[in-house]
Amino acid sequence: MVAIIDYDAGNIKSVEKALLSLGEPAVITREHETILKADRVILPGVGAFGDAMEKLHAYGLVEIIKEVIDKKTPFLGICLGLQLLFASSDEAPDVEGLGILEGKIVRFPDNMGLKVPQIGWNSLVFPNNGRLFEGIGADSYVYFVHSYYLQAKNPEIVTAATEYGVHVHASVEEGNVFACQFHPEKSSDVGMRILENFLHV
Repeated sequence: MVAIIDYDAGNIKSVEKALLSLGEPAVITREHETILKADRVILPGVGAFGDAMEKLHAYGLVEIIKEVIDKKTPFLGICLGLQLLFASSDEAPDVEGLGILEGKIVRFPDNMGLKVPQIGWNSLVFPNNGRLFEGIGADSYVYFVHSYYLQAKNPEIVTAATEYGVHVHASVEEGNVFACQFHPEKSSDVGMRILENFLHV
């Protein structure tokens, strides 16, 4: 069973729908025991970094997330869920993130001549082997919606990257922790394969 963490963020239902279409039991929950007993845990989300951390603290989920990761349960952050895994974001400089991975979340520059937020499909390259991307060819397209992007401290954890005026670290993997800036649940067959790969790590 996959626990999808419910902290009032957007896009949670579409993640549940995608998992159910793969035949995987999934539950949207903030119940601590349910999350701790799950075979896999997903932190999805669309929204603001500061508001999200406030909700995670309000529901007592910060320590639960850290406990899940310490237990080596496979954990996947999606979009805002990726950003929250880091210590801070330009979006809310005074707010402390989960600090599970090292790097920084920065805003796209305003002088790129590109629309911000980035909304749409972009192709991926794979600088390091990642278990989420087994069976997926280079230059496969996935769907992004974001105004802030990751610069990971350690390039060795970056398993997918893309270009949008700047070099974007689009996915990372460290131990049992996986994260995607893009939305696999909205990325057609490629995205479904990514979720299926997560279900088998």
